[in-house]
Amino acid sequence: MRKLALCAVAATALLAGCNQPAPAPELTVQQLMAKQVQPNAQIYWDAVQYINDETGNHDVLPQTDADWERVRQSAVTMGDHGKLLATPAYAEGRGKDWTEFANGLVQVAALAETAAKEKNPDKVFEVSGTIYNVCSACHQAYPPKEGPGAAKADANAAAKPAA
Repeated sequence: MRKLALCAVAATALLAGCNQPAPAPELTVQQLMAKQVQPNAQIYWDAVQYINDETGNHDVLPQTDADWERVRQSAVTMGDHGKLLATPAYAEGRGKDWTEFANGLVQVAALAETAAKEKNPDKVFEVSGTIYNVCSACHQAYPPKEGPGAAKADANAAAKPAA
């Protein structure tokens, strides 16, 4: 009988914990983007470049296994951040599309990791564009409140007539 009572108390406590709000994240969305997501995306974007300037054509490619590992790790980290953005701590209060955007980042990060593992510059270059598109789509729906995109978002909001 005593075991049954303990189990009932434990189950009640466990269920009560399920209804608790998500804990506040350590970083705001803007801080996470600025300090984590953007720098890792930039590593990936900068890894493979085809430059044509007044001095000629220049290919920028990872040269060593360590370079390729840095590119791969940046993709893994972006995927981890996508998963984090999909958690209730970040998704709560936002539309269903927020989670879809976050999951899109997870999916494209997996493609990015594969391209880097294969050490395939053409695939890395191609996936870089897809990462950019996923990020841009989210920023269209959820304009940045701080940083370089904020002024544009504020201008767009000011231009909209009041409802």
